[in-house]
Amino acid sequence: MSSGPAGQVTRSFNSPHLETTSRTSWRRFLRTVDGVTIDAAYDPGTGPSGDLAFIVAHGFTGDLDRPHVRRAAGVLARNAAVVTFSFRGHGGSGGRSTVGDREVHDLAAAVAWARELGHTRIVTVGFSMGGSVVLRHAALYGGSGERDGERDQEHEGRTEARTDAVVSVSAPARWYYRGTAPMRRVHWLVTRPGGRFVGRVGLRTRIHHRDWDPVPDSPVECVPRIAPTPLLIVHGDQDGYFPVDHPRMLAEASGGHAELWLEHGMGHAENAADDELLARIGDWAVAHAG
Repeated sequence: MSSGPAGQVTRSFNSPHLETTSRTSWRRFLRTVDGVTIDAAYDPGTGPSGDLAFIVAHGFTGDLDRPHVRRAAGVLARNAAVVTFSFRGHGGSGGRSTVGDREVHDLAAAVAWARELGHTRIVTVGFSMGGSVVLRHAALYGGSGERDGERDQEHEGRTEARTDAVVSVSAPARWYYRGTAPMRRVHWLVTRPGGRFVGRVGLRTRIHHRDWDPVPDSPVECVPRIAPTPLLIVHGDQDGYFPVDHPRMLAEASGGHAELWLEHGMGHAENAADDELLARIGDWAVAHAG
């Protein structure tokens, strides 16, 4: 839906150091490299891993104030600090959603903010659309591979926006999937004027009307470039949006690098991720993030 290299970063409007925020939650507007204002929040957490921060990337039509996003952030905050944010076109953020393309800029800005606050270990945790974004972001910032010169187009922001571990929950493996009824409804929402009206009025989600140009690399194309950054793929065997061939494709593409959890009875994304699973994800992250 947009052109230009993904994954660049700019700084937040305000960036207090970690020592000044150790007992305080913060809310800030960040600005991405392409000039979009992103609503973001910082929770110092209650866990012992003071150098670690989780960056939570929500699913399509979510935002940082949604109850399911706040619940996920609250569980992760038992281990470490948490940054939540609303993707462009969602909630209080500016711009329009490109449904996984330029959202990599949004995630990069949130990661860089956490590092400005003093966190030296970063774990990105994405759900559904956010799950695809964390994979694309990690391929650009955390891994070692290159494709079509995409990494060569990144510049000074790459180090400050890199991630140390990646958790992708309920993500698609490939673009344009319409094999389930929920995904056919999503495609109507994104591609039709009436759908975009419903998204704006009913779901607080402003969706860009332009098609992708060029089409960004799909999640399954990005996964081989993530190593050696630790990668966890989580998916429910009752996911109504993306069946289990999606996580299996992602895991296979990693060449044995990724860890795959197929969760029995789990549905889709944040709403389906219970506290026990989120706690296990937090423990995995603490153990694998450097």
